[in-house]
Amino acid sequence: MTYDVTIIGAGHNGLVAACYLAKSGLKTLVLEQREVAGGGAVTEEVHPGFRCSTLDHAAGPLSPQVARDLNLSSFGLEMITPEARVVALTPDGKSLCIYNDTGRTVSEIEKFSANDAKSYPEFVNSFARIGKVLAPLVSMTPPVIDQPTAADVWHLGKVGLAFRGLGKKDEYRLLRWGPMAVADLVSEWFETELLRATVAARGIHGAFAGPWSAGTSLGLLWQAALDGSAIGSAAYAKGGMGGLTQALTNAAKAAGAEIRTSARVGQISGAYSDKPKVILESGEEIASRVVVSNADPRATFLNLVDPIDLEPNFLLKMRNYRAPGVVAKINLALDGLPKFRGVDGSDATTKLSGRIHIGPEIDYLERAFDASKYGEFSAEPYLDINIPTIGDPSLAPAGKHVMSIHVQFAPYKLKQGDWTGRSDEFAANVIGQLEKYAPGLREAIIARQVITPLDLEQTYGLSGGHIHHGEQTLDQFFTFRPLIGWAQYRTPLKRLYLCGAGTHPGGGLTGLPGANAAREIARDLNRR
Repeated sequence: MTYDVTIIGAGHNGLVAACYLAKSGLKTLVLEQREVAGGGAVTEEVHPGFRCSTLDHAAGPLSPQVARDLNLSSFGLEMITPEARVVALTPDGKSLCIYNDTGRTVSEIEKFSANDAKSYPEFVNSFARIGKVLAPLVSMTPPVIDQPTAADVWHLGKVGLAFRGLGKKDEYRLLRWGPMAVADLVSEWFETELLRATVAARGIHGAFAGPWSAGTSLGLLWQAALDGSAIGSAAYAKGGMGGLTQALTNAAKAAGAEIRTSARVGQISGAYSDKPKVILESGEEIASRVVVSNADPRATFLNLVDPIDLEPNFLLKMRNYRAPGVVAKINLALDGLPKFRGVDGSDATTKLSGRIHIGPEIDYLERAFDASKYGEFSAEPYLDINIPTIGDPSLAPAGKHVMSIHVQFAPYKLKQGDWTGRSDEFAANVIGQLEKYAPGLREAIIARQVITPLDLEQTYGLSGGHIHHGEQTLDQFFTFRPLIGWAQYRTPLKRLYLCGAGTHPGGGLTGLPGANAAREIARDLNRR
């Protein structure tokens, strides 16, 4: 059987692309190496009766347009949006909660600084205004710099007009902030270290960078473009993030797409010609009009494509594409809800329902990054934590909980030993640090799951263990993602496309790389 489109990888972007392509009438096949669809957005059992989002624990946020286009609510998707975005903790028992509501957040900040409480509303409003200007960029195909089309000029022109409407103060801010270190940006707004570090963390989330690294403010600007806020989202799907990909799977099948699991791809053949084939490790060959890879760029071009099919210059650039993973994940099954120092009273559960931030100072975050530069996991890591059972009790038995812990920094390559031999040591260190903020946590642990950067590569197919399919720096961003000249989801092989997080607009559970890629693929196939 010959398909119109074969998609490699049933992660959320591959499933989004499949939905759009199948809805447009194209015969679409999705191949997934694991036994379950979902990629990094899956819900799996940590212990009998305890289910947790295995990797991602917050939507990136999911594009509202994608959710509407695919009518995901009718396929079972229910998003949970806590009142609190993040609660930040200090070792001496203080806490600062940032809510979706600006007024409630101001009341929290007043406990630390009257000046910061006064500055915060303008900080929120400025990023909202700038985010609104940048928002159209996330759902457009980046232009070809050398030969922009009339449509490229039109879309960029509209963004330019919106930029001119910002006013001089915000125009100046946008131009300055992009290349800035996020530590410098937050210091211009706030004097409280805990608030600075909590805001700055979004600029380094998943990145091989510390808050003093140049260009890390870009993460805050892009977050504002996606969500209207510089503070990371805490929204997640009911049933864990697997609830999102299950809805996408159902939507794709309803549109006519075929999804095959336990189908590991070994090679992409003939993508330079009109008869590309995907060859499975079993030896089965699958022909289609085009092949679309939801794998990261390095895995696609360095593992699946014969190097003889690519120009040496392109291969050299791809080998230099940066994807140094620095994230590990620990999931816990707990006997009850942990008690965090500084989070008590009638609103404690509300505060803990969003994300929990461990990283009380800018220098703390920088020291955590410093360790990874020298091939060691951080003794005092930056932690981003979620307890989804507060908002979704169905994930654990009554009265029990699960905890999802995103850990930075944990480098893919360790200077001493390897992840196979040091994962227990790593987990013990993380839990020991967390106990400083939640005394008694260790005694409440029923079971744990440790996912190292090596596991991210070997089990989930992320080259180098990088959760964003590559660094999201200025030189690997927008029209430079993954490489300059190849940011339009097309590749040097005319029948091969990319649709994963290694393309614009990057990582996170937005679904936009898949949606944007599907638009370009359908357009090309309709012309042929």
